[in-house]
Amino acid sequence: MLGLSDRRVTNPIKGSRGSEGIAIALYIFAGLPGTGKSTLATALVQRLHAAYVRIDVIEQAMRDAGVWVDGSAGYIVGYALAKENLRWGLDVIADSVNPFSVTRQAWRNVAESLSVSFVEIEVVCSDQLEHRRRVESRVVNVPGLVLPIWSEVEKRPYEDWDRPHIVMDTAHQTVSESLAALHHTLSHEM
Repeated sequence: MLGLSDRRVTNPIKGSRGSEGIAIALYIFAGLPGTGKSTLATALVQRLHAAYVRIDVIEQAMRDAGVWVDGSAGYIVGYALAKENLRWGLDVIADSVNPFSVTRQAWRNVAESLSVSFVEIEVVCSDQLEHRRRVESRVVNVPGLVLPIWSEVEKRPYEDWDRPHIVMDTAHQTVSESLAALHHTLSHEM
């Protein structure tokens, strides 16, 4: 089920324009592991032919390089990559748990610093049994990444949102259905 938590006034479909007159936007995804966030984000990447900034990939590359990852380092790299791609006129899909108001604000700051539109999309799975099934059956698609187990997902810190954003509930929808609902919201309801 798709819902809007008080609508954003910034509409990426009608937002800032690049040199070719095409809207440029930062799509900021958030949500706990196993909600379908990365699956939906990559489906949007393919539809929009956008740049994809996934914090899991960045943090795993840092681990592979022997760099300390605990903390905000991966996010800071992600913000820089998103900003660079937006400068080049590309839409950017940012995919991360994005659990705190400070990380959400930092993504917004990236867009605002370049005067481009942004939209915040929280992906949830309201059916706890389905969510658990997804977490326990996930397949690693980032080499070397260790996925969290269900008890870790349940205990993971995740702050409530303090501002308007789109909420996508993927519990009983296919990826195609969720993507269609998101596209409809972005193009018609905002």
